[in-house]
Amino acid sequence: MKRKGLAYGIMWSGAGLAGVMLPLLMASLLERLGVRNTLRVWAALVLLVTAPLSIFIKPRLPPSATSRTKPFNLGFVVKPTFMLYQAANIIESMGFFLPGIYLPTYARTALGAASLAAATTVLLINVATVFGSVAMGWFTDRLHVTTCILLSTVGATISVLVIWGLSSSLGLLYFFCIIYGLFAGSFASAWAGIMREISHKEETESNRQVDGSMVFGFLAAGRGLGNVISGPLSENLMRDMPWKGETAAYGYSSGYGGLIVFTGATALLGGATFVWRRLGFL
Repeated sequence: MKRKGLAYGIMWSGAGLAGVMLPLLMASLLERLGVRNTLRVWAALVLLVTAPLSIFIKPRLPPSATSRTKPFNLGFVVKPTFMLYQAANIIESMGFFLPGIYLPTYARTALGAASLAAATTVLLINVATVFGSVAMGWFTDRLHVTTCILLSTVGATISVLVIWGLSSSLGLLYFFCIIYGLFAGSFASAWAGIMREISHKEETESNRQVDGSMVFGFLAAGRGLGNVISGPLSENLMRDMPWKGETAAYGYSSGYGGLIVFTGATALLGGATFVWRRLGFL
């Protein structure tokens, strides 16, 4: 598929769009119906919206008798190429979700923002993710995947360490949310390029095909693993409120300095695949 990256980018943009709409919808339902009835309404909505889509799902063509394709060919999982991409994916995801968790609290405690203004930080990240995901998907169809990851890495790292770290006003924090959503939020859209890279390597080196959906599944599992690890790590980073009140830039001296540095460092290391390719490991 010539525009597979764009297709995946549009798919991932749906996650950002849901992050804008669903919190508002769920808050309204919870207030009016309560927890139990909200869950019932949500289950019915999911069924009604997703069930008709099954009509458009087309079965995959069965492998021919002469094809060397094997169902659930998982040999790529232990290959160096995939392991390097997966390592960067896990590291990036360890910090990716932290701004969405801590920004509302940061806006209230460090900048004195009201509840609605503080919640707007997450909405801005999700809105920007919609556009960033589509753009990254478009780039993935035209550039090498490591170049696309580098674009995401540079934007995300600068936004965290410079804009968030030096933020002293709500307006500057909102600007960070937009830039972070555009660049960090688009990281997963580069998976289409990783899928293409892994499939091409397997066909070239071992003359065996790989189901791209299996590569996608393992990348998603790695992202989930990083998300789980980030929970206890972030609690430890926030426990002693490092650098609070010390002579440092406002964001770093707010007590969230350790969290900011960790998020920026994981974003930076998530782009290590570009360096590994330059060194000949990919």
